[in-house]
Amino acid sequence: MKNNTYFLHKPMEDKSLVWFENRNEYLVLENTTADILKRLSKGVSVHNIAGALSKKLDVPLEKTIDFILDLEHNFFNKEKPNHNKLINDYRDVEYPKKFEFIKYYQINNKIVKVSYLSEKELSFVHPKFNHLSIENTVSFDYQFDVFINTNYIFLYVDNDFIGAWSNKEIHYFQGKFSMQLIQKIHQKEEDKWMGVFHASAVSNEKKSILFLGDSGNGKSTSLALLQANGFTCLADDFVPIDLEKQEVYSFPAAISIKKSSLETLLPIYPELQTTAEYNFTRLNKIVRYLEPNNNNFFAHKPCNELIFIKYEKDSELICKKISKVDAFQELIPDSWLSPLKENAEVFLNWFASLTCYKLTYSVNSEMIATVNKIFNNEL
Repeated sequence: MKNNTYFLHKPMEDKSLVWFENRNEYLVLENTTADILKRLSKGVSVHNIAGALSKKLDVPLEKTIDFILDLEHNFFNKEKPNHNKLINDYRDVEYPKKFEFIKYYQINNKIVKVSYLSEKELSFVHPKFNHLSIENTVSFDYQFDVFINTNYIFLYVDNDFIGAWSNKEIHYFQGKFSMQLIQKIHQKEEDKWMGVFHASAVSNEKKSILFLGDSGNGKSTSLALLQANGFTCLADDFVPIDLEKQEVYSFPAAISIKKSSLETLLPIYPELQTTAEYNFTRLNKIVRYLEPNNNNFFAHKPCNELIFIKYEKDSELICKKISKVDAFQELIPDSWLSPLKENAEVFLNWFASLTCYKLTYSVNSEMIATVNKIFNNEL
């Protein structure tokens, strides 16, 4: 019998990239394992697959049957947990009669009104969008309402309920808020986005490059240095890519600058000296926000390269191409990827077309020159 779970399989280097619809999960598997799962998804019987595998590997049939049954159970019969499952009934929650903070953000020619019940809700969103704030206005294009009730944070957009998240799921709320914002800015519903990546995106006005790496490796600092040297900041931390053309779209949040980067950046951005400082104890970091130099938040550019970047004191400059399989395993965990099978297929094909680099540096000018070479296909 054909397995009801949709399954995608993309050979890459000496492995296979696979996607499971029931969990919207991507994995890197050995080719033999991926081939077994592919055959199961097409309805080939366990006994037939086991028989062929038993002969190929010269192992007892019973062992290959058990192995395949385990694969079927582990990959096709388990669903990914839903992080946005509301335990209590939100319909019984009383909508606030008054919000303490009302903010208006202008993004090009669009104005977004956001109402925050208290300073706590404000702290989850406002700091990274403060540079977009304008004075009170009688007209606006979209309305977001944010409030905490019964230990859940609620989000409404244009009076429609979007979701509610527990205290431990604030990052999911922040992701959904940003997702709703890009839908409004770019007039694309959620199913028209291929994915959103925890990265920084820089442009030379012709195309873009994504910078990835663990927190503290210097993604945002590198982005700030590049935007001071002729490049444009498209997005920081939240990088949306559309489905139709697989282009990086602009996101208007400010660049988050950690305290450890101030010594490097203050000579270039003296305004950071007096910029408000935010202590995010939940994330164990203290940051200030730097306004991006982007003057067109509707911009979108193609992307052909990923760079895993790292600042390392006293390191020589090292820039080399890396395995796509290794890059894939680094990229996936912190990414939001569309759960639709057509979109998942587009993502795998897009990723297969990329060139992936690892760049380690200690001298800022060398990093900037190297990125310029990558943009110009000179490496």
